[in-house]
Amino acid sequence: MIKRLLLILGVALFLSSCGKDVSYRIEGKLSNLEDETLYAVFENDNYKVVDTITCEKPGQFSLKRNEGDFNTVTIFFDNKKSWTTAYLMKGEKVTITGDALYPALLQVKGGRVNDQLNSFRKSVTPLLKEQADLIKILTSKSSQTNTTEDTDIPSRLTNVNHTLSERAMEYIQEHPDEEASAVLLQYYFMNPDDTRKMDELLAVLSPKLKDFYLIRKMQDYSMKAQRTSLGAEAPGFNVKNVYGHTVSLDSFPQRYLLLAFTAPWCDMCQTEDLFLDKVAMKYPKEKVDMLLISLDDDPQEVRKLLAKDSINWNLVTDSAGQATMLVDLYNVNALPRCFLIDEEGKIIMKTDNGVEIDLLPVAGFRPTIVRPSG
Repeated sequence: MIKRLLLILGVALFLSSCGKDVSYRIEGKLSNLEDETLYAVFENDNYKVVDTITCEKPGQFSLKRNEGDFNTVTIFFDNKKSWTTAYLMKGEKVTITGDALYPALLQVKGGRVNDQLNSFRKSVTPLLKEQADLIKILTSKSSQTNTTEDTDIPSRLTNVNHTLSERAMEYIQEHPDEEASAVLLQYYFMNPDDTRKMDELLAVLSPKLKDFYLIRKMQDYSMKAQRTSLGAEAPGFNVKNVYGHTVSLDSFPQRYLLLAFTAPWCDMCQTEDLFLDKVAMKYPKEKVDMLLISLDDDPQEVRKLLAKDSINWNLVTDSAGQATMLVDLYNVNALPRCFLIDEEGKIIMKTDNGVEIDLLPVAGFRPTIVRPSG
């Protein structure tokens, strides 16, 4: 009798432990999904883990993860050009359904935060669909914007984005105690150039959310953004470039400095796409100098590429984590990103490329905006 009880107890404990082993379970069924392989990026505050997913059937996939403590998982598809993010709770199965052609409209179910976000998505479905359609037209290589209707697409997209932001703000104000409000706040109002609206809406949220990880993230972000706000003194640094020379802000005395953050995997980060080559050829280094910071950890390979370039670039790679340190120091959240620092070491412009650079007149010297030809 005792042996039987021990056996039953042992089986029960075994089954219980088996159930607890699967911390995260994600299942998806998407129409118009052509990929056979997807990528899942699990994230928490400190690190990321990447998993590869092979579709069991066309458009169907599943993934289990037994270890780790994660806040989100982002599923990348369409050759990594599209993605959707699910907010995780241990033990809660997440299901992702919908049309892969409209990632912003995918239904992510399972867990309180995902269900809250579904409620918001449902209320703005027509706007999200219009936004996706307009973006497709703008990014289509075959699109020739010659008609009046076509040339009006950017302004239409701007209006849709503005309306979505307003609807998100309304949701946040009406649901101050929901984690989804923090998610919407991060997505729509986390502006690296101006955090005033984000700070204003953060104050609206309930104190009950103070321990939610996104609240801490946005509070830290606001502090960092103030550090690199326009007019602020540029944060100092001391790094080595690809040639082994020490580089700091003091290396560029009595001149403007353009800091350009790039990465080898960023399609728009090539120097010609940033129009940095035109800036370099137009302005003498005695007046305008540049420092490229690339998230590339192979300085030897970078030196080979630089040797083929007619311009002598001053570049820092991520060797020994230098570029990552500078990305954090300058609160860079998207690439490409450029900072223009004046002779007094103050940040006077933040932009995505050299097209927008308009340096202030100094000693009769006035560089002009560099615009793409055609």
